[in-house]
Amino acid sequence: MLQPVDIGKRTLQAYRGVAPDDLLDALLQQAQSLHGARILHLNATPYGGGVSELLRSLVPLLVDLGLRVDWRVISGDDQFFQVTKTLHNGLQGAAHDLSDDDRAIYLATVERNAAQFSEDYDVVVVHDPQPAALLPLHGKGAARWIWRSHIDTSTPNASAWEFLRQFLGEYDAAVFTMREFVPPDLPISHVEIIPPAIDPLSPKNLPLPTALARQILDWIGIELDRPLITQVSRFDPWKDPLGVIAAYRLVRQAIPDVQLALVGSMALDDPESWEVYRRIQAESANDPLIHVFTNLTGVGNIEVNAFQRFSKVIVQKSLREGFGLVVSEALWKGTPVVAGRAGGISLQMADGVGGLLVDNVAECAQAIIKLLQHPQQASALAKQGQTRAQAQFLLPRLLLNEIALLSATLRSGPADSGAPIAPQPFGSSPGSLSSALRRDPVCGMILSETLPPITAQVDNLVYAFCSRDCRNHFLAQPDHGRFRC
Repeated sequence: MLQPVDIGKRTLQAYRGVAPDDLLDALLQQAQSLHGARILHLNATPYGGGVSELLRSLVPLLVDLGLRVDWRVISGDDQFFQVTKTLHNGLQGAAHDLSDDDRAIYLATVERNAAQFSEDYDVVVVHDPQPAALLPLHGKGAARWIWRSHIDTSTPNASAWEFLRQFLGEYDAAVFTMREFVPPDLPISHVEIIPPAIDPLSPKNLPLPTALARQILDWIGIELDRPLITQVSRFDPWKDPLGVIAAYRLVRQAIPDVQLALVGSMALDDPESWEVYRRIQAESANDPLIHVFTNLTGVGNIEVNAFQRFSKVIVQKSLREGFGLVVSEALWKGTPVVAGRAGGISLQMADGVGGLLVDNVAECAQAIIKLLQHPQQASALAKQGQTRAQAQFLLPRLLLNEIALLSATLRSGPADSGAPIAPQPFGSSPGSLSSALRRDPVCGMILSETLPPITAQVDNLVYAFCSRDCRNHFLAQPDHGRFRC
């Protein structure tokens, strides 16, 4: 049997007054048809990354909605996770090829896990590349299988993509966090775009009194009388922690008393993080105003919560990004963000809300200085970002997208047409939008009615969008039918 992950009990009712009521009401209605459905979520680690964090919140709420849901993880040794990290980097475009030995290690490990998979489910959701080969090695059985990619595969290394692609052809559906991440030769015809979300009731995002946040940070060594900038992320080259240090040093030329915290998580399936951690330590060794913390040195969700609330600016200087939910975490807490223009970060900060987007170290430093020196502007940007995070990036919206996907997957036959799914309009006039769940045809998010409607009429059909950026992107495309929703 594959290793199960213990989960707590959660109730959707707890989100009343936190998330938009219209999304909660729609969830209760839409989930009725899935009562009793047997669902498995399968990934590589129970802790230390965005996928495991999402599942820890998502799975208990699916159970509360009446589904029978398990969360299990595959097992592997250090060699296997070294290989899957190389594969992960290659899929994000790094020039790393898998050797014949690497391929053999991957296949042998997944095959051992496939032999341990004996349970019956209606839908199996496989997350990311690590367990992707389990379907062809185990066999499909009576279940529907969904491959959920959380990484940027827009321009993959050809060798890495060729290796992974051979295992995907039998999946009934694939899910990506952004449309741009879908490879052009994906061998799965049913493609869904579903951006992730944060759990506002998790320890990382619960309300935390200012006095307690100060006490926590004082206890671990932050100087409370100095302005603090923080990056929270895995210790991963794609998060560019060394670039953050370079930007901080430029900021100190204008604001000498600023301090930097790099708060990173060390995940079971990410052995590369230790090398990045050593490089950060070497780069920051002679600067007492650079603080480096990890989950292995006692800095967990509550401490991250305190960092994100107390910091004057949160930085997320990603070079490539699967989505970067730390941006929404910071915005939910009312903290402005300076972030790399990568992956889903631009969607979270669409229409210029939440902070400033940057493309290099110099721009990052200039943006941090601007927000530190103009706190009223920083506060206004953060407030706009908080409103957007509440409407579109809290867990109930993701749950509603996931329920819609499960329903569609169970209703559909085998995915064999290869035809794109057209965007779903909501009628022939703006007044008809209320007759159905509104879904953005660009980013895929189901839209809360708490946001002002942003619409466009094309060929006598009305489409709704989460932002002006998504609407402009849609209207700029000559073939609107290419959008898959």
